[in-house]
Amino acid sequence: MSDIKLFMFQSGTQQCKYHNIRMNQGKGENYEIPVPWFLLTHPDGITVIDGGLAVEGLKDPHAYWGSAADQFMPVMSEKQGCLEQLQNLGIAPADIRYVLLSHLHSDHTGAIGRFPHATHIVQELEYDYAFAPDWFTAGAYCRKDFDRPDINWQFLKGIQDDNYDLYGDGTLQCIFTPGHSPGHQSFIVRLPSGPTFTLAIDAAYTVDHYNDRALPGLMTSATDVAQSVKKLRHLTEQHSAVLIPGHDPEEWKKYSLAPASYG
Repeated sequence: MSDIKLFMFQSGTQQCKYHNIRMNQGKGENYEIPVPWFLLTHPDGITVIDGGLAVEGLKDPHAYWGSAADQFMPVMSEKQGCLEQLQNLGIAPADIRYVLLSHLHSDHTGAIGRFPHATHIVQELEYDYAFAPDWFTAGAYCRKDFDRPDINWQFLKGIQDDNYDLYGDGTLQCIFTPGHSPGHQSFIVRLPSGPTFTLAIDAAYTVDHYNDRALPGLMTSATDVAQSVKKLRHLTEQHSAVLIPGHDPEEWKKYSLAPASYG
């Protein structure tokens, strides 16, 4: 599979509250959000972006994810794990060259350690913070997902590596977008025979977040959140890109999931 194509996947949903996604909004209503992840095929290697939730946690969510499962309860089957979904596309673990991580919250770390030849790319700020997070974000990190001795890590250096071009041809750029977490990054994907996408991930949970109408329920800096959204809006407009928010159930319904692809 050598053509440049973008595949969109979902590792189930999470049940939470409306105010977990739009801070200080709603009246305690229940809310269910998608858990997206992505795959980019390219002649120079295949990239998994995030990978959703780890299937190991499904048998006992509280034992695996701790208190986070109280606020964000997974609704997912093992068939929705990243390995099985890739297998359905005919992609083997050895085929993956890169695992590209937006950040290390547990709904984004389901691919780590599953691909024997993959380089795992993350912001160094994020990696360091994940081992000693602030008390109010600690529940979002599941250390057993990323604290592994056998991972080939590549660390990006924040603003110094802003617009990091993974393949060197403009297909996939990493955009430093801190705020939701200290080392969060988003991605611009340019498909030569299709549209350009802004994969905001959790730099913009929803369209409301992207349009400055809501803050996320979890963040380490509201100022950084606002500046990162402003940056993403500029890049999205500059590239006439399609915005994909991180956890917007209404927006997510508009896109075709794998085995369909873009490009």
